[in-house]
Amino acid sequence: MKIALMDSGIGLLSATAAVRRLRPDADLVLSLDPDGMPWGPRTPEDLTGRALAVAEAAAAHRPAALIVGCNTATVHALDALRARLEPGLPVIGTVPAIKPAAAGGGPIAIWATPATTGSPYQRGLIRDFADGVPVTEVPCWGLAEAVEHADEAAIDAAVAAAAALTPDEVTTVVLGCTHYELVAERIRAAVQRPGRPPLVLHGSAGAVAAQALRRIGAQPAPEAPADGTLTVILSGRESGPLPAPALAYDEGRLLQTAASPVQ
Repeated sequence: MKIALMDSGIGLLSATAAVRRLRPDADLVLSLDPDGMPWGPRTPEDLTGRALAVAEAAAAHRPAALIVGCNTATVHALDALRARLEPGLPVIGTVPAIKPAAAGGGPIAIWATPATTGSPYQRGLIRDFADGVPVTEVPCWGLAEAVEHADEAAIDAAVAAAAALTPDEVTTVVLGCTHYELVAERIRAAVQRPGRPPLVLHGSAGAVAAQALRRIGAQPAPEAPADGTLTVILSGRESGPLPAPALAYDEGRLLQTAASPVQ
């Protein structure tokens, strides 16, 4: 079994680690775009073009499924990716976990990039899945970029700034950017208020990994031999190990140690 994941940067690590935990025997192909990142400030047309190039580099390895491990790319490029690659290659997008978060009743905060916060896309998800639930949209200035570069001071500053915009009564935080899942516990510590019930965080990585397996008719097998390989592609070029900042996170270290051999 071979599963590919794509993103502009290391935000895909959370979903990749989730796939690895469900199927440690799966060969993984990671296609990143360091030459074009960040994708967020790009026009939708430019972003879609770069996403298609990154996806086709992954598709050349003939995976059984392709996960778009990026909320921004899902918003702007998912239709184009599916039009180009399906039905031969199932494409799975990443959507903020607003629906399961709203099931808990809230109040909810949705942490997302400034470009996504307040967007028609996110407002539509809130309308469709969180109608009647108190929701605060929180723009997280600089957080994705800080996580991408494993800049500890910048991560702390960005998390603190977003936490200051999060109402005290919030019980649930939706992590609306895949990068944020890499620092989930820092976010929890910053938002948790003394005397309040434990904060609930909702990411997308586990659901996306499970959906990828469903799309190809595979079952989770966490007890399978951990012999899956890892191939890394950077802006269409075959690379070696994961980018160095990836190893600052548990998910990156898991992939480095679990993959045998790294290609």
